[in-house]
Amino acid sequence: MSQKADPPPKQNSRLPEAPPKTRLRDLLGPGLIAGASDDDPSGIATYSQAGAQFGYGLGWTMVFTYPLMSAVQMVSARIGRTTGHGIAGNLRRYYPAWLTISVVFLLLVANTINIGADLGAMADATALVTGLPAWPFLIAFTLFCAASEVEMRYASYVRVLKWLTLALLAYVATLFLVHVSWAKALRGLIMPQVRLDAAALTMIVAIFGTTISPYLFFWQASEEAEDVHNHHDRHPLRHAPAEGQSELKRIEFDTLGGMAASNLVALAIILTAAATLNANGLTNIETSAQAAEALKPVAGASASTVFAVGIIGTGLLAVPVLAGSAAYAVGEALHWPVGLDRRPRRAKAFYGTIVAAAVIGALMNFVHLNPIKALFWTAVINGVVAVPVMAVMMLMTTRQEIMGRFTISPALQALGWGATAAMAAAVLAMGWGIVSGG
Repeated sequence: MSQKADPPPKQNSRLPEAPPKTRLRDLLGPGLIAGASDDDPSGIATYSQAGAQFGYGLGWTMVFTYPLMSAVQMVSARIGRTTGHGIAGNLRRYYPAWLTISVVFLLLVANTINIGADLGAMADATALVTGLPAWPFLIAFTLFCAASEVEMRYASYVRVLKWLTLALLAYVATLFLVHVSWAKALRGLIMPQVRLDAAALTMIVAIFGTTISPYLFFWQASEEAEDVHNHHDRHPLRHAPAEGQSELKRIEFDTLGGMAASNLVALAIILTAAATLNANGLTNIETSAQAAEALKPVAGASASTVFAVGIIGTGLLAVPVLAGSAAYAVGEALHWPVGLDRRPRRAKAFYGTIVAAAVIGALMNFVHLNPIKALFWTAVINGVVAVPVMAVMMLMTTRQEIMGRFTISPALQALGWGATAAMAAAVLAMGWGIVSGG
């Protein structure tokens, strides 16, 4: 194992520090952004398919994953805030090169596939509404996402896009306008139903993978680290323990709130699909038009438009997070200058990775992937990749040479390892179901 001393913890940001009471960090921190990004097009497709295929039976996954995903995201945030470096940066400093390369490679592959699936779904949803071919929209969304992340300050970008994600509240409204079997819904929430066949187990892995996603780990850790470097009144907690109590409370509040919002919307999507699609015999979603059917009770003829706005809004928020987390990981692993507050000319390789990930993801759509199926299988891939990444993170947060006095508590360790074990068990069970032909 290699260990390198931390560099001086401060760098100049590319823009002046905003007044504390108006900072986005106080209104929408890394945890809340991660939660909003979690309900990306891949999540919408996966949760819709879960409700359509299994009715109310998988509602329990949202209750089960909430404490687990919250714990994992808190662990990620604490790594960044405590060390002043993201996950990949700490891997490079304290672990063998082969492990760093392996973890970053897995993340890069999963994120690029996810970007491609999200961009394809955004283009397909727009084509559904306009009646025009999807490919021009695919190119336009790719260029917009790449250019905006390079040219705009991400905080300003999020201020606009977060309002588009409110379209997802249409799923919540639908619950009060359709006939929901609340007895079945409650039973699905509190009485786990686990079928040991390949289809059900694959769906569980997909739900876990789109809810507890590796790109969100890297994103939240790197954003916390960047926040330290860009504000002169903040320092890595291992060097400034006095800042610990207030900062750890902020991370906890930010993360619990973001994950709660994410899972409530996800649950609404599952229940809406169960009450509208599954109840009417539509159990296999193949197209965006079929997925949009779930919103007809509240949106009527405008259901496709509301669905498209939700897909586009979450996609425009999630694609930069996906590309950004990949760039942070690659950049930190290779010791490049990284950070969305840097001017592009001062971090050419970092921003080049963002553009490359978006472009390669977009090119995947020209092999005629089914957008809805691609989104679902992206969630499955995330579930598989999450296991080794989570294990490495948990090992990292128990080492005093990395975390100083801020190694995580036994309770957070138990939840973090519980999340890792649950994800690993789901992946192994899925593999067993596929191999056995169940």
